[in-house]
Amino acid sequence: MTARAATDLEGFLAAVRDLLAGAEVVGADETGLRVAGKPHWVHCARTGKYTLIDCHPKRGTAGIDALGVLTGFTGVMVHDAWAPYDTYTTATHQLCVAHVLRELQAVSDAAPAGTWCWATQAADALVALHRLSVDAATTGTPVDPKTLVAHTRALRHAAHIGITQTSPWGTKFMAARHALACGLIDRETDYPRFTHDPRVPADNNGCERDIRMIKLRQKVSGCLRTLIGARQFCAISGYLSTATKHGIPLFPALVHLAKGRPWMPATS
Repeated sequence: MTARAATDLEGFLAAVRDLLAGAEVVGADETGLRVAGKPHWVHCARTGKYTLIDCHPKRGTAGIDALGVLTGFTGVMVHDAWAPYDTYTTATHQLCVAHVLRELQAVSDAAPAGTWCWATQAADALVALHRLSVDAATTGTPVDPKTLVAHTRALRHAAHIGITQTSPWGTKFMAARHALACGLIDRETDYPRFTHDPRVPADNNGCERDIRMIKLRQKVSGCLRTLIGARQFCAISGYLSTATKHGIPLFPALVHLAKGRPWMPATS
């Protein structure tokens, strides 16, 4: 029955793939899944209306390309700064602020108590930038340029201090902190892009929500036995996620699928 359902979803998957490839903003993420006794990777592309999920033996560009969304994508891609996503140069990038905040928090937690830490200032600046954009969206007014400049300067200064206080040739932790500080400078237009473009979310949490069921399945079952079964599970998960985003309850969506007439999103 699962195989039949996945076969009936071929038209749905093609439609969602095209809609995502033509979207203005797309979130992208991946997560590990054990399949047939070996590590595999579940790749996800999503918007607020559509979800496409698939499983592939490779985590990098081979698996991303197999999803069929990001190759030639010209919109804004929201992701977690994992290097393979940067190879898609036709896209504009928004790096996930939630991810970098967790990394900055780890640096702050390791600092001596009662001392100033560059990571704390950088995190505070990013949070302030996010609050600034949320307030502007709530009130329907533009982001205040002076406040934007002030918070951006605080972020830049903190990152520069972080670079001087760390070294790429020290311990593994020191090198990671140095790379973190350098990344804030090297990608200083990609982290706060959401402050200039109201279409763009500041984080990639939507992707993590869309692939959460994959991790729950692995937690319960341990693994999937075959790649074919894993891909079928991913196809059905993407179908249910997309239906939910359109206000279609899960049970009616599954009934339509079981009857061989899956719900289809509007393509125009």
